Amino acid sequence: MPEGDTVFRAAHRLDAALAGAEVTRFELRVPQVATVDLTGQRVHGVVPRGKHLLHRIGDTTVHSHLKMEGEWHVYRRGERWRAAGFKARAVIGGRAPDGQEWETVGFDLADIAVVPTREEDSLVGHLGPDPLAADWDPVEATRRVSADPREIHVALLDQRSIAGFGNEYANEILFVRGVHPFTPTSQVDVAAAIDLGTRMIRANRDRSGRTFTGDSRPGRSTWVYRREGRPCRRCGTLIEGGTLGADPTRERIVFWCPRCQPAPDVTAAVPIS
Repeated sequence: MPEGDTVFRAAHRLDAALAGAEVTRFELRVPQVATVDLTGQRVHGVVPRGKHLLHRIGDTTVHSHLKMEGEWHVYRRGERWRAAGFKARAVIGGRAPDGQEWETVGFDLADIAVVPTREEDSLVGHLGPDPLAADWDPVEATRRVSADPREIHVALLDQRSIAGFGNEYANEILFVRGVHPFTPTSQVDVAAAIDLGTRMIRANRDRSGRTFTGDSRPGRSTWVYRREGRPCRRCGTLIEGGTLGADPTRERIVFWCPRCQPAPDVTAAVPIS
């Protein structure tokens, strides 16, 4: 699942191929921006911002979001694509200063937009601090999350408060901290949760396979995420699951150990049917 660490790695692969290159092929296969052509422009770089990717080309920024299924691939020119062509939403090719030609392809992308770089904030200015960014501000992130009156799981997923954590991170952070996902944010040591999440996502940003347990083998990388009905790795109690979200259209599956993460008194979980 694409979260901040996935986007960070994608941005660095794209930047390594395209930074300094002259654009030799430019296709955005979505109606709103299909006529944009940046061929001949210079790529200044590709940077991540939370779960968002920003290609800075000439005086223009091309924005994309991976959502649930999106991914960017990097190929040498002429190399066969590893995904079906009909899934491609963006193709940006470039000739590097050393003459090497690259082709980068975005498959199943969402929210593609093009704006002048000076207006980049219109796309990502609403985001909270990013724990993988050079300007990471844990104090501001803690202030924003702490001000959220909702359940802590919902608060950690709000990209306006902290950019980059997705559902897998929220579930795993709360297990390690011993916090039930339905706990009101006001009852949680938010600074400690954010510090833990920062250490987790920074440890995972350069790994090919994400892990929270320290074991990257299949089926062993998470404590509770998608482990409903299986024994807790700490105490053996069966993991429980439910749904939670800011509203019915944004519900996420949540998982917890009822012994390691005691339920708060204020609510009860909604079982997964």
